Parts: sequence; structure tokens; C-alpha cells
Amino acid sequence: MPWTEHLIHFLDFEGSTVSGVLEYGVVTMRGPEILATSTRLCRPSGRVRAEEVAVHGIEAAAAAATPPLADDFERFVAWRAAGPWAAHFAQAENTLIKSVWAYGRRAPDFGRDQGVTNEWGPWVDTGRLYPQLYPALKSAKLGDVIAAMGLQEELNAAAKEHCPTDRCHYHAALYDALAGAVLLRRLAWEPEVAKQSLAWLLRMSTLDLQKREAMTQGDLF
Repeated sequence: MPWTEHLIHFLDFEGSTVSGVLEYGVVTMRGPEILATSTRLCRPSGRVRAEEVAVHGIEAAAAAATPPLADDFERFVAWRAAGPWAAHFAQAENTLIKSVWAYGRRAPDFGRDQGVTNEWGPWVDTGRLYPQLYPALKSAKLGDVIAAMGLQEELNAAAKEHCPTDRCHYHAALYDALAGAVLLRRLAWEPEVAKQSLAWLLRMSTLDLQKREAMTQGDLF
């Protein structure tokens, strides 16, 4: 079955290991189709530094009035059970989600047939996929890849439909998740990429050759 027939949940967090997660954005998609989106602010678990506010624009007082990310465990394990997570440079999202919940519940390990895991990964990672598939790219930063692939107008249209009006910019969680989803949607229009399996997409999302080989052999985790 090609990866375009699976649900994939593109995730972005704003925050840090110091402040904790201050905002999340999730885009659920199948192939090129965006099926649903979700976003909200989250109560900080630590100090919100001024230099971070200058980047993401989330004031501590605004986030403090909301429930913490920990309250949404059931939502996150339900998403993970239905399909793999995706992110642009997924190590950041994996680190932050594990800082709140070290493990999820047993769910399909989409990197291998009939495997199960309680890890949040393996992840689809557009930050790793795009430099491999388009080696002429000069930068793998999210905004740079969007610009290089001519996808800014498409992203802006998606953001206008799905994002809160005051969060339609980079370093807003749902906007960045939509940017990643637009990149993944672009790959769904590439015939040679679209026909590949989900396991292939996950293998190509890691540059760790040992992990890639383990996934190929079907014994990751």
C-alpha cells in the first residue's frame, strides 16, 4: 500500500525544554488531502524567556490561562494509533513530546509490518526527506524549502482557511504544521515518491544508517 493511503499527522510545537510546550498544531492528512487541523495554547511548565517570545510571539500570561499539554494525552495517543507523526526536523518535536509523556500507548509501528511500539516514533521527517530528494536545495529550513519549491501561496491559502487570524505566520504552531503538510502534499504529486510504501518514507526520514537498516530488517525498537 502506498504511503499516500495512510493517515499522517503533521505536528509542530512552539516552546522549549525550558518553558515547556506553549502551543501545538496538528494537521491530519491522507496523501495530498488535509482532513482536519487542531491547535491551542498550553500552560508553561517553566520560565518563558523574552528571547523565545520574540520568536514565537506567545506571552507567558496568555499561555498561563490555558490547560497544560499533559491534559491532552488521550488526544495524542489517539492520533498516534491512527497514523504516524510527521514533523520538519522531528527531533525537536520528539524531544518535547517525550518531556511530557516519555511513552504513549502500544500502537502500530508503521516502520515495520505488524510491529507495535509505545514510542512516539518513528517519524516522517520532511527536514530529512527534502535534502535527499532535492539535493540542489541550498537550505533545509522550513521557510526556505517552502520558498524554493514555490509553495508560499499554497501555504498562505491553507493558513487562511485553518489558522487563527493572529497566528498566520512562521513560528506559530499550526502555520508551521501546515507548512510541513504542504511539503508532504508536494511529495504526493511526485509519481516516483507517491508509489512508495509508508515504511520506505519512514526509513528515508532518518539519516541514522543503523536505524534505517533495522527498519529494513523489521526489528526497529
